[in-house]
Amino acid sequence: MVNNMATSNLHSIINFIWSVADDVLRDHYKKGEYPNVILPMTVLRRIDLSLDDTKADVVKAYEDYKDKIINPQGLLESASKKKYYNYSKYTLKTLLNEPKNLKENTLSYLNSYSDNVKDIIEKFELKNIVEKCSRDGILFSLIEKFVDPKVAISPTELSNHEMGHVFEDLIRRFNEENNEEAGEHFTPREVIKLMNRIVFDPVKDKIKDIGTILVYDPACGTGGMLSESKEYLKDTLKYDGFIHLFGQEVIETLFGGSQIGRLQDLESLVML
Repeated sequence: MVNNMATSNLHSIINFIWSVADDVLRDHYKKGEYPNVILPMTVLRRIDLSLDDTKADVVKAYEDYKDKIINPQGLLESASKKKYYNYSKYTLKTLLNEPKNLKENTLSYLNSYSDNVKDIIEKFELKNIVEKCSRDGILFSLIEKFVDPKVAISPTELSNHEMGHVFEDLIRRFNEENNEEAGEHFTPREVIKLMNRIVFDPVKDKIKDIGTILVYDPACGTGGMLSESKEYLKDTLKYDGFIHLFGQEVIETLFGGSQIGRLQDLESLVML
């Protein structure tokens, strides 16, 4: 559950990210195109922040072994302590230290991610965003906004559950602006909670004896059903076995959104 203080903090973050569109993108993108920039940048910032604690170790491992082994993936994952990494010397924040080379350094930074993150970058067409924003002279301002302390979306500050709320609320706002149905993109959390009770409560006495539970969502959207089901099993039913999450999605922005903070939770996510 998200308490009142946490809810207030989430609204502050959402409002700031929402304001970036009018502050930076106005006159450069059509209003209906705002989410094509804001949502990918939100995902990128979350991933960027999630790598902070092991960034130096990954960069050192890459520099030490890049000319000695053909595929350093396993080594870099070990240094990162996650299933993803970035071996660039830059973070989104330090990219701003070299404004004259911002486009080139940003593209290099994006190319330095592990393949699973580069897949997200490709789906979001982030390199095209960098190119256009650089041509329009707004790339520095865009990155500067997303590295502002007000975008406090590090995993140490926001849980995966809370980050899901941020992303879904941004989607809802953009959909309302563009007269689209939010329900086409994610299922309300209240509905998911009801579905969890319907699915799991009838067998809750048997669940404790199951060693591994597999949860699959064939149209996972932002991954809310998957993360909520895991939380329900762990927190409500006190299941202490293994839970493996699987999903697939057809919409690129939602595919990327479902990865926010969940790269460690998802066993497999397929883009159709």
